[in-house]
Amino acid sequence: MNCEKLSNPSMDKKKKRKHMGNKPKEESTMEKKKNHKSKSIYDILSLELIHIVLMRVPIRHLARLKCVSKLWYSLISDPDFAELHFHHSPVATNACFFIENEAMVYFIYLDDNDASQKVMSPPFKKKPSHFAVLGSCRGFILSYRDPHFLVVWNLLTGFSKRISYSHIVARLKYYVVRLPYKFHLYGFGYDASQDDYLVVVAWQDKDDHYHLDYLSLRTNSWINLDAALSNLLGSYNWNPPGLFFNGTIHWVPSVLEAYRDVILIFDLKERTFSTLSAPEQPVKSACSYSILAVLGGCLGLYYRNYDSRKTEIWVMKEYKVHSTWTLYQIPCEVFQPVCFYSHGDIIGRGYTFSDKRGYFIHNVRGDLLKHFKNLCCPIRRAYAVYTESLLPLPSDIKDKDKKNKRKENCM
Repeated sequence: MNCEKLSNPSMDKKKKRKHMGNKPKEESTMEKKKNHKSKSIYDILSLELIHIVLMRVPIRHLARLKCVSKLWYSLISDPDFAELHFHHSPVATNACFFIENEAMVYFIYLDDNDASQKVMSPPFKKKPSHFAVLGSCRGFILSYRDPHFLVVWNLLTGFSKRISYSHIVARLKYYVVRLPYKFHLYGFGYDASQDDYLVVVAWQDKDDHYHLDYLSLRTNSWINLDAALSNLLGSYNWNPPGLFFNGTIHWVPSVLEAYRDVILIFDLKERTFSTLSAPEQPVKSACSYSILAVLGGCLGLYYRNYDSRKTEIWVMKEYKVHSTWTLYQIPCEVFQPVCFYSHGDIIGRGYTFSDKRGYFIHNVRGDLLKHFKNLCCPIRRAYAVYTESLLPLPSDIKDKDKKNKRKENCM
């Protein structure tokens, strides 16, 4: 006997009505999903608008956005975009960068309300026996590692370049291990007219003759410039590290005795030396070593006054106008200013009479506004004020162009 499956007509009708009733909803949902998928961010925002938005993103977050898409990666990696962002993005918080135990790098972010730190390893395969920070320029740190190498390093992109100066070492008058004592003067800066980064060194040979050499990172070559040497080179006991500011590298005598003492300037475009009068100074016994700094977009100079037990900070409000030197006094035995904020507050690292140590914010009257305690702060370690950037070195751009040409030729 053949058995047939019995069905309930009323139940079949209900199921049919239910099925028919849900169908339009399912189609509507599918259509919405389809329409949603078909629209991309580029349908909502134009490329020009995306470019404007990215220009306003703080530099430390911009590197992560390369992962959003190939287009964003290409846009953010473009050297022209990196240059525009460096000049027109919101001013990055100045950071203090220094070495601890000659093996690790501490990168300190500082602003009005907060501070944080990041620990990084130097870009070396093997741990060096000595490593020191020499200066910074446009997002690059210039450092020294033994035996005879300089290293240019962009902390944000991870790019690094090693530079040998062994050809100079063999002729030096004094053979010492650490670079700050090898060279009479040294500095790191940027020549905008040639889009080139220069490492400048002045040194003394075994016959007591002074020499001036600079390395062009665009051409990867050392160039002698003895013809441009200043007669002042042997007249003062100079503080060897140079400060890059306004297209020039500046050096100051270790101890200023009078306003007639000068700041030595090397113009990276003209490749010439000139001088600048220092502010009025107390007697030699009253002040410690003088150090240059860029503060609030101006040339600054500071030292410790032993008589008043304060740190005196001079700021030249208008470059090369002697009458605009302005004095600020901070009630700290040791205070190394990192930056001036636009509203006038001064942030720096050091310690006070009561043995408070760390990073401090003072107003222009010297009043303490804030103290950041829990950050690494070795006072006697080398440091540099550093501004992050995505900028490449010119030689790095040329290498990429060569690789791209090779790929095109192989296609």
